[in-house]
Amino acid sequence: MFELMPFGKRREDAFGQLMRTFQDTFNEDLFAPFKSSMMSFKTDVKETESAYLVEAELPGFQKDYIEISYEGPYLTIKAVRKESSNVEDTDQHIVRKERHYGEYVRKFHVQNIAEDQITASLKDGILKLEIPKQPDTGKKRIQIRDDN
Repeated sequence: MFELMPFGKRREDAFGQLMRTFQDTFNEDLFAPFKSSMMSFKTDVKETESAYLVEAELPGFQKDYIEISYEGPYLTIKAVRKESSNVEDTDQHIVRKERHYGEYVRKFHVQNIAEDQITASLKDGILKLEIPKQPDTGKKRIQIRDDN
């Protein structure tokens, strides 16, 4: 129930696959693995009988820069980082100047939750969410009768 959305795969003919492989070889972004890991954050998701428990690692983020939203059926956690640091010598010549800006987003597909009862806390760089499940509505299985 609580999962990342998978990407679909397309079927192609052998020539189309060969051409795409050739193009990918010359158009590959060598930094793609590093970019994707830098623009995301690690999460743990646990399920109990009554709720989903999410722990997201967001070290260095203040709660004012973290946004949590639920627009059925997607739960989104977004964290924005805007920081800079300067190290200067006594003559005010810049020796090093670093800036880190970025938006870190994770989306989860989740349904049948009590969205108005979601709670969140942030402590020591760990964002904890408790997402209560909606009570079972007592869905009834309909039996197919024999017409004989």
